[in-house]
Amino acid sequence: MPITSTEDTAERLARLQDIIEDLLKEAKRQGASAAEASVGSSAGLDVAVRLGEVETVEHTRDNGLAIAVYFGHRKGSASTSDLSPAAVRDAVKAACVIASQTQEDRCAHLAPLELLATDFPDLDLYHPWSVTVEDAIALAVACEDAARSHDPRIINSDGASLSSHSSIHVVGNSHGFIGGYPTTRHSLDCAVIGQDGDQMQRDAWWTSARCAQDLESAQQVGERAAARTVARLGARRIPTQQTPVLFRADIASGLLGGLISAISGGSIYRRASFLLDHVGERIFPEFVRIHELPHLPRGLASAPFDGDGVATRAKDFITNGVLQTYLLSVYSGCRLGLPTTGNAGGVRNVHVVMGDRDRAAMLRELDTGLMVTELMGHGVNLVTGDYSQGAAGFWVERGEIQYPVEEITIAGNLKTMFAGLVDIGNDCDFVGRVRTGSWLIDQMTIAGE
Repeated sequence: MPITSTEDTAERLARLQDIIEDLLKEAKRQGASAAEASVGSSAGLDVAVRLGEVETVEHTRDNGLAIAVYFGHRKGSASTSDLSPAAVRDAVKAACVIASQTQEDRCAHLAPLELLATDFPDLDLYHPWSVTVEDAIALAVACEDAARSHDPRIINSDGASLSSHSSIHVVGNSHGFIGGYPTTRHSLDCAVIGQDGDQMQRDAWWTSARCAQDLESAQQVGERAAARTVARLGARRIPTQQTPVLFRADIASGLLGGLISAISGGSIYRRASFLLDHVGERIFPEFVRIHELPHLPRGLASAPFDGDGVATRAKDFITNGVLQTYLLSVYSGCRLGLPTTGNAGGVRNVHVVMGDRDRAAMLRELDTGLMVTELMGHGVNLVTGDYSQGAAGFWVERGEIQYPVEEITIAGNLKTMFAGLVDIGNDCDFVGRVRTGSWLIDQMTIAGE
């Protein structure tokens, strides 16, 4: 069952901290000059229904531990899901054996002591939900029922699911750093199938939050899933052409994945990024600001420290269109001769400063072109920035949606697309690790009929 009591959580946190301390002592006993480790414990409930019937009910409980030991600048790593003292000792021993076989790497070392987190603010990440199996099933069924009854053209369902998970994460190293905190995450989603004549379409909607009270209602999720599905009925192909493209907000958030990957330290020190040597250069129009908020209360990616134990901090990636920094861990920063930016393990709550226009105004600004509402496949070349993905969406004329579109491919280059960003809407209507409005790109190639 999910962790639900404060006392239980405190006991689990203390136990995991004890495991880290014992592990670090064992690494020193086995001759390691330094060591670091992370350990986690999670528990949860997952329920899935389809056509009003229960498909799965799962109670989960998982543990995981990862250890890295250093003998000078030789590093060895091991992991285990068994947190018993004997298994922990075996993991340390395995890591030490591996380290003895590796080559020295000058960047294999712990984070500098002065960069490690010493302040652990309450980020309001822990809100256990004592939902019963019966109540979880009822919510999932209500969500699917709302979708199935929304429109007579909804003729089938891929089901609805509810998830509620609690976890505890602890990180420590031989500098004396140890930190941990509990988190929760709850979600509800639904996907349905619509039919009009011979054509069938599928779409979905979801909601996710740290606190169950912040979730959209089952009715809202179901109705949005159905409305998105019905809107796609009657889709057609369009001729091959070049045209402006509006990426709906939830799809625009995916474009940021290309940016984040391109400025991540691993891509930079391997010289495998189209944004290599671009810090200080304008890569977006001047109105664009993109920043990270790792201490956002209830944020889905909030954290007081990164995977190296380094204190996280708010920072701009893009200011006035100019790239401000790469995203670095201790290791990747060392490879580049730069300090870590506290991004070991990735970015945490990326926000794009939004403009003044809502969805309708963004469509009017698009005037005639394509609004993209779905992307398919993985068509980004990080080395060159070349971009090509299957897509679906809506054809727009004179600022009004005319009909749905499918079976097309959109292509361009991320560097050109970033530079050609015309406007960012204020129409973000979802909660996620990345928040942005819709993006209007001045010109892209559409391959259709």
